[in-house]
Amino acid sequence: MARMIRRLIAAAMVCAAPAVAQQAAPPTLPLATVETGPLLVSADMRDGLDLSGPWHYSVDPFRAGLAGFHGEAPGESQQRYLDLDVAKAMKDDNRAMYEFDLARSPVTTLPSSWLTEAPELRYYQGLMWYQRTFPAPTARKGRYFLRFGAANYSTVVYLNGKPVGRHEGGFTPFAFEVTKLLRAGDNQITVGVDSQATEATVPPPVTDWENYGGITRPIRLISTPDTYVDDAWVRLTRDGKLAVDAHLDGAQAGNHAIRLKIAALGLDLAGTTDAKGDWRSTVAAPRALVRWSPEQPKLYDVTIAAGDDQWRDRIGFRTIEVRGPDILLNGKPIFLRGISLHEEELGAEPTRAMTPAAARALLSEIKDGLHGNYVRLAHYPHSEVMTRLADEMGIIVWSEVPVYWRVAWSNPDTLATARNMIAENIMRDRNRASIAIWSVANETPVTDARNIFLRTLVSDVRKLDDTRLVSAALLTERSQGPDGKPIIAMADPLADALDIVAINTYFGWYTPDRLGDLASFSFRVPANKPLIFSEFGADAKAGFHDLRGMPEKFSEEYQAEFYRKTLGMVDRIPTLRGMSPWILKDFRSPRRQNPEFQQGWNRKGLISETGQRKQAFGVLAGYYEGRER
Repeated sequence: MARMIRRLIAAAMVCAAPAVAQQAAPPTLPLATVETGPLLVSADMRDGLDLSGPWHYSVDPFRAGLAGFHGEAPGESQQRYLDLDVAKAMKDDNRAMYEFDLARSPVTTLPSSWLTEAPELRYYQGLMWYQRTFPAPTARKGRYFLRFGAANYSTVVYLNGKPVGRHEGGFTPFAFEVTKLLRAGDNQITVGVDSQATEATVPPPVTDWENYGGITRPIRLISTPDTYVDDAWVRLTRDGKLAVDAHLDGAQAGNHAIRLKIAALGLDLAGTTDAKGDWRSTVAAPRALVRWSPEQPKLYDVTIAAGDDQWRDRIGFRTIEVRGPDILLNGKPIFLRGISLHEEELGAEPTRAMTPAAARALLSEIKDGLHGNYVRLAHYPHSEVMTRLADEMGIIVWSEVPVYWRVAWSNPDTLATARNMIAENIMRDRNRASIAIWSVANETPVTDARNIFLRTLVSDVRKLDDTRLVSAALLTERSQGPDGKPIIAMADPLADALDIVAINTYFGWYTPDRLGDLASFSFRVPANKPLIFSEFGADAKAGFHDLRGMPEKFSEEYQAEFYRKTLGMVDRIPTLRGMSPWILKDFRSPRRQNPEFQQGWNRKGLISETGQRKQAFGVLAGYYEGRER
């Protein structure tokens, strides 16, 4: 599977259109020093040393640690990753001069974003250096990998002063082998994380939410045998069989004995890898298998043994498909009762540290409060803490990559980044039963270059995972019918390539429409595909009330009425099969600066940033409760 990622990226360079003018990218570690890292699928379930906790940090706004004044390699005085005691070196030699000392710099706790570390960093976007030491395991054997859950956005890693690798993308995991770089005793790890987006990055610079720079997910030192299971995908196919794909990495990977076990089902399937270390097999699903669903989110302990290695995961088995306008879960129609969600924990000062408790607090509001069975994890891959908990709680997931708005559609490097990102997302989460929909884009204006870009992503998704559905949140066109009433049409040519069509609408919030007129809207959407309203919403500041007959915007009453009228509007569309209104929780958004109501927050949440439910929460909960019956 790692080879497939490499092929997808190589193909992107061939099929993309010529590059467009773009903002210059910040200096980075030279690509020539980097190799594609391992996948380490289900790495969070492997043994390892957790490197979360205290780290020193140092701001580098001009990226002096990566390049000098003229773009040359940085001088020694700026090389943050040097393996030395800076203070001692300067005391021992008065010719020595260093303009950093990470070992004595301020301390933060990772994972988290630096935006909440100090007031002067609240709006900082750029390069930050992190450093700590850790003891190497004694009596080492086998192989060792540094694995990052995610770091936003581009990352360079050094161990004991030596370059390890770099990664681009703020929301997907990456790992580097460090077996030969580890030493006895303490080891120094230095990580540079640059959060600055450019016109060529994925996502682009303009957003409507906080860009939390930093190491925002756990870092671990993982150990494996010399030959280990790097990738495994165990699933229920649509024709009712259990299928397994596995890949071994190591000198003994080829022609190696391998065995899949699911003890609770009495399944024991043995095989042998091919010369490249790959193994694929299918078997009839055991009669005792209980299919995963929101009502019964059954998970099984799955192991794959190969020599000294034992890979493990907890996996649910279900099928998801479409038939005409219906979405079928395990062969039965389902309506997706959902909400959208940003990766931001409850609290007055969120820092994108998604712990199991933080994730449960959010998903419980959906499952227990809203009577929901579905969540749109917007607008980027969320933490695997969230997707694993969705498996456990029985919540269906829409997962997407940050391809939205002003993407450099004609830039082959941007396409390569997006392809790598969607591949990393799929590889990480293909074993999650909760994930039903891979989304390739959000609110992207139609152009020929955009169509080529997104159809390439759709094709990649289908090659990497043929068991799930593909969608994108699309824009619509508005016209006026002969009777003067609005007609909302989906004219996006990408719809033909998707399993589910999804649209975002904000009639009565970002448009001058009166809420009472929404009932007169008509929709022209494909009749043979399921439709999801992927977004609709209105702001309300929790606790602000306007009891007049026509309440003011930003009041809880206006938001509640917006939901009543919008739900009535969309409920008349015959192909409607789900919705994920915008959004569960108020979230940080620096562009939203109304001093009375926003002050840096997008207030479209049904609950406030601290968890206070607004009136509209009850409106949607009542609608979904009726949909349960």
